[in-house]
Amino acid sequence: MFPTTKVTKQTITLTSIIFFLWLSPLYAATETSGQIEWFTLAMELFGGLALFLYGLDMLSAGLKKAAGDTLRKLLSRMTSNRFLGAITGAVVTGILNSSSVTTVLVVGFITAGVMNLAQSVGVIMGANIGSTVTAQLLAFNLSAYALLPVAIGFFMIFTAKREKVRFLGMMTMGIGLVFFGMGLMSSAMTPLRTYQPFMDFLAKMERPLFGILAGALFTGLVQSSAATVGIAIAMATEGLLSLPGGIALALGANIGTCVTALLAALGKPVEAVRAAIIHIIFNIAGVIIWLPFINYLGDLAVWITPGTEGSVIPIPRQIANANTLFNIVNTVIFIGFTGYFARLATWIYPDRRTDVKIIIEPKYLDEDALQVPSVALQQVRNEFGRMGRITLQMLKAIPDSVRDKDIKKIDKIVKMDDKVDILEAAIFKFLGNIRNQSLTSSESHAQQELMAATIHLENMADIIEREICHSIGSFISKDRAVSIWTEGIFGDLFKEIYLSVRLTIRAVEFNDQNAAHDVVKKQARIADLMDSVIVYKAEGLGGNDAHKLETDRLEISILEKFGR
Repeated sequence: MFPTTKVTKQTITLTSIIFFLWLSPLYAATETSGQIEWFTLAMELFGGLALFLYGLDMLSAGLKKAAGDTLRKLLSRMTSNRFLGAITGAVVTGILNSSSVTTVLVVGFITAGVMNLAQSVGVIMGANIGSTVTAQLLAFNLSAYALLPVAIGFFMIFTAKREKVRFLGMMTMGIGLVFFGMGLMSSAMTPLRTYQPFMDFLAKMERPLFGILAGALFTGLVQSSAATVGIAIAMATEGLLSLPGGIALALGANIGTCVTALLAALGKPVEAVRAAIIHIIFNIAGVIIWLPFINYLGDLAVWITPGTEGSVIPIPRQIANANTLFNIVNTVIFIGFTGYFARLATWIYPDRRTDVKIIIEPKYLDEDALQVPSVALQQVRNEFGRMGRITLQMLKAIPDSVRDKDIKKIDKIVKMDDKVDILEAAIFKFLGNIRNQSLTSSESHAQQELMAATIHLENMADIIEREICHSIGSFISKDRAVSIWTEGIFGDLFKEIYLSVRLTIRAVEFNDQNAAHDVVKKQARIADLMDSVIVYKAEGLGGNDAHKLETDRLEISILEKFGR
């Protein structure tokens, strides 16, 4: 369910939008005595752009909530080769309506070792194809019917009790706002047909370099290639923009979107920066290759979408088709060079070297993933698994330190706990940031479970570091010899506990229910072993040997802490 604060903010936003929708016809940009109403034109144009971008954001948010985890799993399983990777990248981006989200997923998989950088190149290429789906939808020009999905979606969001229905409502309302924003922008530009300076400016768009530059600059400013292509389609709908000009703007949008990728990669892990570099190289190289052949690309788009006699030439659809063709052909051309792209990105941005000695830092947690909570939660699981493996190393080192009576090995175990503490703090902070997002009920539940699991794991490491190591240190310093029986029962108990901890970490990291059940089954065996220790030691407490009594006390203390 939506948190109360989220609902309040959304209510205010939607109420404002509805009020604007009601007033917008009163402020339509019109010509009065041959003069253009610049204020109303600007208001409707930028208001339409705002609604368009907000609609895209709402559509994407609904899709991510409804299908984010499913698409994450699909992407992780369908990247065994470059061709499947490209297809999957196109499908995931087309559904999520965001190539940046796909890139976030890819970076997460590279960091987790699910795929390598070369495999990710195909996904990134496919993401460019998927990003053209929005343009294809916009070319239908359904702005006349846009308020119907806005109304339907609004009531679905605020009346439905089921989360999935509300997410569907977000998607429906988002689509409606996208088309309504398109309609506002289109109608706002109608008076510009008679404004010669503007028409002269648009004529320059047919010069490829000028149009590409304009498209790149505008996309860099609004951080949305879909907005640039959408405006191009809106202008073409009003007869303001020719096909060559529209294609040039679309190609420029492919370069401008690299600015978004580059800005998003600043300060991020090495894998994120390299993914952004691949995205930039691929897009810019594709535009450079097509630069001499833009007219041929236009001819191909016309051939695919010809105008019928007596009808309006479908330039908006031709622009959308040219944009899709551009990205498909580029992917086909470059798909065979994924390895070279990966090596080039690695050469441009090698592994970072630092003279500052860092004990440890998070490997999997990426702030960009917060926009898809299901992905962010999986990153927490990955980091939890890493923290768990350090705890296992601490546990595994204990028998050797006891057997060898080596205090230096105890010190190494104590230092390992510092790493656990650092990762625990990072995970807690990241989980707090996840809580600030709009979560589904299942995501909220998972966030709470991961927080509890992180606390328990850190407590486990503390028991090893503060209590078990302290007791073993006392045992070593007093030069006690472990009895044969104690050594045997210690070995059995340690084996069961070690397996339980390993299964517990696996249960949380991979959400493995079978592992969780196995842990529960081991509780009885561990309890029996602990009881046998108590019974055996209790029978031997009747003697007067102070040395033996002290040894028994130390042994029981160590074994009791293992039981905890």
